[in-house]
Amino acid sequence: MQKILFITGSINQTSQMHQIAAQLPEFDCWFSQIFTDSPFVKFLIKHTSLLNGTILAGQFKANSEKYLAQHGLQMDYGARLNNYDLVVYCSDLVVPARMQKHKTIWVQEGMTDRFTLLGKIVKALKLPAALCGNTALNGSTNQCDVYCAASKGYSEYFTTNGTEERKIVVTGMPNYDNLIRFSDNDFPHSDYVMVATTDMRETFRYENRPAFIKEAVAIAKGRQLLFKLHPNENMERAKKEIARYAPPGTLVYTSGNTNEMIANCCELITQYSTVVYTGIVLGKKVHSWFNVDELRRLAPLQNEGTSAENIADICRRYMVHEGSKEDFDPNITLDIVEEEDPAEMLELAEV
Repeated sequence: MQKILFITGSINQTSQMHQIAAQLPEFDCWFSQIFTDSPFVKFLIKHTSLLNGTILAGQFKANSEKYLAQHGLQMDYGARLNNYDLVVYCSDLVVPARMQKHKTIWVQEGMTDRFTLLGKIVKALKLPAALCGNTALNGSTNQCDVYCAASKGYSEYFTTNGTEERKIVVTGMPNYDNLIRFSDNDFPHSDYVMVATTDMRETFRYENRPAFIKEAVAIAKGRQLLFKLHPNENMERAKKEIARYAPPGTLVYTSGNTNEMIANCCELITQYSTVVYTGIVLGKKVHSWFNVDELRRLAPLQNEGTSAENIADICRRYMVHEGSKEDFDPNITLDIVEEEDPAEMLELAEV
């Protein structure tokens, strides 16, 4: 039986890979947390905590492997147990040379970070993309054979930043392709101003959290506030800051379905978070540290939850492809739903 290795990272990335693999029962599917063959980086992972804020190590790796074990999925960390016919990546920032000998597919799992000065330097000098220290170049390194993008907007973005257009296919993004379904929920609150935080400090980026909380309070203008903390955050620190700078009665959630919370809010405040797309698709007024008009252009395709199936179809076709990697056209037979305007989708769902 032919074997496929799915590379995992955060829980969001891991669950997406699981969904795709579930559509490929005829293949022997294995999973590995993203890894490197660099002796120096492997030393840092094993003997220090310096990389614990990345998907290479720390709680990201622990949580991913716990998820895989709970679902009875086969693990081969570092791709040491088997030879693979196809490798499906959640990030192309770290792709060991030996893995590039296999057929490879990259799958988008969320928004990419904003380019910083460091990122621009890395790109200009053609240094390893991981040196950016964020995900700004994820999807733009051109290292994989096929790139599955969330939307036409992102397809154009990846092409502009370095990936060949012929490699890219718009499939939608499994965890963000049917957001209207979250409108039907039993979350106990509604009509609040919601704040979705990020884990910038935990991933070695600067954030003035008190200033951000004060900004959210100003936007709310006396309306009920609800904070949903990022799962990778230092929860106790974040809760203390909210208690100090937000008004009494502010709701704080450390867990729960973020998309359902967004569905029930009247306004959404984010920093650098993919969940802003949930607000956009559901017709909410949104705030982001990215340009909101640009986010609307990039918003993921809404295809009634068929993205995992679309990506699995590409995996299946590529597995049987006998020509060169350059001869494989991921767009040839893919029949996907035309991209809809988020506001129109919401109106149709309410009829």
